[in-house]
Parts: sequence; structure tokens; C-alpha cells
Amino acid sequence: MHVLSIPTWIIHISSVIEWIAAIWLIWTYSRVSRNPAWRALAFGMLPSLISAMSACTWHFFDNAPHLEWLVTLQATMTVVGNITLCLAGWWIWRSAKVKPNKSVGAQDANQI
Repeated sequence: MHVLSIPTWIIHISSVIEWIAAIWLIWTYSRVSRNPAWRALAFGMLPSLISAMSACTWHFFDNAPHLEWLVTLQATMTVVGNITLCLAGWWIWRSAKVKPNKSVGAQDANQI
């Protein structure tokens, strides 16, 4: 574990913990708000979490050459995570658009 300094390890580990907490909070918000688009964001965050955990694992084992596949996994999950986060953000945006209320009469609609 001599590859990274103690402060760098603290940042790495706290970032992973914060990301897990964010996923949990977003999942909880999705349940409370009854908006499945937010659940998509929680799922969309998982590839980025895998990416971070891959990097931490590789560093934990002193960047061992036989674990270089973790670097490829980390890079791949970063790309996949960016795409899934973008899609989840789009879904949240789309679900937040104001939808016309069909129960409002024509006269009421002009007043709004």
C-alpha cells in the first residue's frame, strides 16, 4: 500500500463512501417522491462506483501488473457510468416537464 499517501487514501475511501451514501439517498428520494426517474439515477451511478472501487483495489495491491485488467475495467466503467448518468439525467428532466392537466376546462386553461 505504499503507492498512495495516507491523505490520498483518505480521499479515495471517503469518495467511495460518499458515492454509496449518495446512491442510497437518491434511492430513498425516489421511493418517497414516487418518481422512478430518480431510481434510474441511483442505478446509473453504479458503474461509476464500480470504477472507483476498481481503482482503489488496484492501488491497494500496489498497482500489481497481474491486476492491470482493473485499469481497463475502471476506464470502461467510467465511460459506461458517464453514459448512464447522462441518460438518467435526461430521464429526470423529461419526467419533470409540466404535463397538461386534462381535467382543466378550456376556460380555466386560458386563465392559467
